[in-house]
Amino acid sequence: MLKTVTSGTVTSHTWYLWSLLRHTLFAEGTIHKSGYCVAFGECGENPEVKTKNLDHIVPCVNNTPAIKPHQNTLDRLKTVCPVLYDGENTRLCCSDGQLEALEKSLQMSAVVLARCPSCKDNFYNIYCQYVCGSNQALFINVTRTFDALKVNHVNGTGVLEMEAYYSKRFADGAFDSCKDVRLPSVGGYAISAMCGLYGSTLCNTKHWFDFMGDISNGLAPLKIDFIFPDEHSPPIGQGMQPFDGKVWKCSESSSKDAPSCSCNDCQASCPIIPEPPLPEGEWKIRNVEGILIISAIIFCTLMLLFLLYLIGSIDWCSGDHKNLDHEINLLKELTEKDVTCSEKLSESLQNYLGIMFEKWGPLVIVLSAGISMVKLTTDPVELWSSPDSRARREKDIHDKYFGPFFRTEQVIITAKNPLNYTYSSLLFGEKVFSGILRKEILLEFLELQLLLQYMPVWSETKNQSITLKDICFAPMNPDNPTDTDCTVNSLVQYFQSKSSNLEAKVNATHMGKEGTIDWHDHFLYCINSPLSFQDTTGLQMNCMADYGAPVFPFLAVGGYEGQEYSAAEALLLTFTTRNFDPQDDHYQYALEWEKKYLEVVENFSKCSPHLNVAFMSERSLEDEINRTTAKDIPIFAISYVVIFVYIALALGEYSSCSRILVDSKITLGLGGVLVVLGAVFASMGVYAYAGVPSSLVIIEVVPFLVLAVGADNIFIFVLEYQRSSRKKGETREEHIARVLGNVAPSMLLCSLSEAVCFFLGALTKMPAVQTFALYAALAVLFDFLLQVSAFVALVSLDVQREEDNRLDICCCAKPVVPPKKKNNEGYLLPWMRKYYAPFLLHPLIRVVVFVFCFCACLVLMFHVKVGLDQQVALPKDSYMLTFINTMNKYLEVGVPTYFVTTSGYNFSTIAGMNAVCSSVGCDNNSMMQKIQFACDFSNRSYLSIPASSWVDDFIDWLNPMSSCCCNKTQLSPFNKVEKRCRQSCMKTQHDGVIRPSPDQFNKFLPRFLDDVPTQESTRFMAYHSPLVTSQEYTAALKNIRELSENITTTMRKIPGTAENFEVFPYTVTYVFYEQYLTIVKEGLFNIGVCLIPTFVVCCILLGMDILSGIINLVVILMIVIDTVGVMTLWSIDFNAVSLVNLVTAVGMSVEFISHMTRSFALSIKPSKLERAKEATAKMGSAVFAGVAMTNLPGILILGFANAQLVQIFFFRLNLVITLLGMAHGLIFLPVILSYFGKWFLLSSGILLL
Repeated sequence: MLKTVTSGTVTSHTWYLWSLLRHTLFAEGTIHKSGYCVAFGECGENPEVKTKNLDHIVPCVNNTPAIKPHQNTLDRLKTVCPVLYDGENTRLCCSDGQLEALEKSLQMSAVVLARCPSCKDNFYNIYCQYVCGSNQALFINVTRTFDALKVNHVNGTGVLEMEAYYSKRFADGAFDSCKDVRLPSVGGYAISAMCGLYGSTLCNTKHWFDFMGDISNGLAPLKIDFIFPDEHSPPIGQGMQPFDGKVWKCSESSSKDAPSCSCNDCQASCPIIPEPPLPEGEWKIRNVEGILIISAIIFCTLMLLFLLYLIGSIDWCSGDHKNLDHEINLLKELTEKDVTCSEKLSESLQNYLGIMFEKWGPLVIVLSAGISMVKLTTDPVELWSSPDSRARREKDIHDKYFGPFFRTEQVIITAKNPLNYTYSSLLFGEKVFSGILRKEILLEFLELQLLLQYMPVWSETKNQSITLKDICFAPMNPDNPTDTDCTVNSLVQYFQSKSSNLEAKVNATHMGKEGTIDWHDHFLYCINSPLSFQDTTGLQMNCMADYGAPVFPFLAVGGYEGQEYSAAEALLLTFTTRNFDPQDDHYQYALEWEKKYLEVVENFSKCSPHLNVAFMSERSLEDEINRTTAKDIPIFAISYVVIFVYIALALGEYSSCSRILVDSKITLGLGGVLVVLGAVFASMGVYAYAGVPSSLVIIEVVPFLVLAVGADNIFIFVLEYQRSSRKKGETREEHIARVLGNVAPSMLLCSLSEAVCFFLGALTKMPAVQTFALYAALAVLFDFLLQVSAFVALVSLDVQREEDNRLDICCCAKPVVPPKKKNNEGYLLPWMRKYYAPFLLHPLIRVVVFVFCFCACLVLMFHVKVGLDQQVALPKDSYMLTFINTMNKYLEVGVPTYFVTTSGYNFSTIAGMNAVCSSVGCDNNSMMQKIQFACDFSNRSYLSIPASSWVDDFIDWLNPMSSCCCNKTQLSPFNKVEKRCRQSCMKTQHDGVIRPSPDQFNKFLPRFLDDVPTQESTRFMAYHSPLVTSQEYTAALKNIRELSENITTTMRKIPGTAENFEVFPYTVTYVFYEQYLTIVKEGLFNIGVCLIPTFVVCCILLGMDILSGIINLVVILMIVIDTVGVMTLWSIDFNAVSLVNLVTAVGMSVEFISHMTRSFALSIKPSKLERAKEATAKMGSAVFAGVAMTNLPGILILGFANAQLVQIFFFRLNLVITLLGMAHGLIFLPVILSYFGKWFLLSSGILLL
């Protein structure tokens, strides 16, 4: 038996041996010349073919001249092999039965190859020439036969093997025309199903022809050895010569009316597409970052202006005395005429506020009962995606027509100590296999899959047992699925999830070598040809999953380079289940099954010490977030307790150790904390009555914010009282009222600024930020009202207790030690007055280093990352962290995405179909073609696998060559096609382009879908490339939206398309990452509207003091910019959570800044420097004790939280905000005021007293 040589060109030595043997066996007496046949007629079944997908009828040996066919044969010939038709001169080497069998055989390939007419015609020509060509004897040589009379009871000698000589030019041309033809339904290439062992990746001309001539493929009726001599090969001899007929390039028309292949199926037909431009990089000026240069210019300009100011305003011989003397002289020269309207307004307003708060009575607002009606929102979609956002609207459209996105449960398994090994395959040669691809591990893996697939789960809610089939996605049998109908993707599905198939072995001979074929070979075959129903390895097993669909390699394994799947380091197991409405009983079934699934996989992980098992379910992320929230509640509670302890101890005015229990303010501190909590509860109650939902962000952040604001006001009020001596004849209540009159305007200034700031912040469209701003605004207002009412009453009671010399907490008891006279100023105020303020404001120390910090942070601000990675939302000990890290490392394909079309497009017109499809006759800028172009640049588009198209599938289904659509009413599409279709739905078109008319479209589409279709919305599925960071997810969304908008623009130009028609992308992640497309603008808007009231309220409450308002605004803006800059240094991303904290930062900055600014503005010291010193010492000490030292202990406790989200966005970010607020308020602001403060504001106001 002669074997096919391994290359197109044979050596001379081999050639002569082969020629001698051929002459000896067959050539002698055989006529090889033009017009002669070597085989004709039918000699029955091939006795050596065991597995049959078709009737394997072999021809009979017949070395006679070609015959003139009958008319019926000629008519069939015009359809099947038009290249052989030559009118009256037509001669054939096949009978009508052979031609009919050839037609039936070719139709199986025509289904996919007809997309490219040139490929189809070249493919047909290969078979037509050697089966029916009139010059058959020139290039065909029979090499082995059998006695058909004995075997099939047919007179004649049957052909078992033959040699077919095609020129290398012809063979390569035919292969090149077909190698890029696609299968849109599966996103692969047609050649992958026609190249046997090698698939589309390894397929070449030889492999392709070898598969055609291999009887083990279930299609070939006899073995054919294809040989491809080229111009350098020796002559064959005996008059034989290789067939070297016309071959059409895929970019050429194979006939006058036929179009060339489409770009999607032929690279040569594609227009030259310029590579998309690179994403815009950093703005640079001569290779230096532009923002760095701008910041340097700003810094130098400010420094220059500051130096000019110093030169013009300071007497370098006497320091500040010149300035001070000037201010005192001006003060002496002032008269009532010099008092401006603005200053009169300011003085009148301060007096009015003082009188109003002196008479403020106790006011208790009881709204906390409403907290029982609070609805807590935990759904991330509801939290971070606006109901009227584009992503939510598109999600609603998708879910309306196609149902919610599937639920996914996935397991990724890797070996702890992977030892690669080399497998010597008889068919594929030596292949390196990774340590995870060992039979014992695969059997263990299969055991886990079957356990999960068949495990019963008892439903407590419905008192019944459920299994995977009750909730799974079963595309082949959705109405009544069995266990094997569920979509389960894994490597063992190449073996139909049967251990017997994994254990199967067979001895075989290949290329003269003997060896064993086992699971390795079947695996290698299936990863190259996942659509194969039967391998050609000798095992003859199916590659399709038991649920009836192919398993593509990227769904079965991960962690490989290129397409070296055997070196994959990870096994993937994916269960796809349906998503249900929460009101549906099946939704609870899904949750209960997933809970049991997690338990089983966790136990498997513990029992498999040699494997790394990473796993997740659809419920995992929410479960883990809820778990860590519950786990961190004690941390927040401890934080509040620490703050309470600090307030209680710091408020005390201690005179001696023996009087600590009298001088302490534990009860008052507790009352202050309760006032804050009362304000928070009242705010929550009001919004609960109004039906506004709450969230965990509100519960965790708002108390901190209000506590910072409240504690500051508490300290300012209590310290002012302690530092104020009671006037002669003044009662306790009058003393307290006078102190309240002094500090309440400052408290109002800050509280009102913050409340208006937060109310304006609620204008954002981001639900979580919006509700946070609303809750915070009302809580701040309630806190202020309760402090000037309820807390004032508590202070009065505490003063009465202390004056009666009673113990704190146990107020009924009195100590034996008599009361001592106290130092009204305490310890902090004298220290700051004597040391800190003079040091800070000394002429040699007043250097504005903050301007440099501001400019540096301005540069860093432009480098902050936007987004929130999933890992950050999880606790450090979460199994989901392991899964996400494993997924990012090993998965080679990202999430599936859909291109969804809305109503208003007519798919039934030819123009409508051509604007969508990708096969022959389709537009070069069709939807499918544009998506394909995008996939060609996956590094820019983040698309890796092009979309599958039901329009292309429908057109292929209608193709009369496929016999899929027969004009018989009893037929169903795909599964019950008659063996012979006498009348196809569509007639063969002269140009090869199949397009139904609108009537045919609407008639046959229901049959194609086996259902009543709706064209209100359709979808086309593609795959993203692997996406790891939130920046990649955001970029992917941005790019795919741009692609969809481009497609929409093109399709709207099709006649009959509605103006509001659109194509939009959808996948489950888009609603989460859409916010990052606009969050920078949202952040600027929110912070901008929050800054406005800080300026306006400050101006109004200080009597239109614009300068003080500007200073307030500038310093708060600096705090925010510096905070964002430090976020870059400390790896804190900019997202909705950090935006909430930045809005909070504006509020907290008001506390650090506004009290100091007002104290400076109301000071009657003769110079700006002296007023700055007084404000720093007097109000700075209160701010330091009330804001900074109240926040810091609680924030430091949050550093011990388990949740990374809390550690990063509540510990790190709040610590940064507090430290920067303290630095700007207690260091930078006094320096600025000493230079640029309005020195004469109330100096002239003295005249009004």
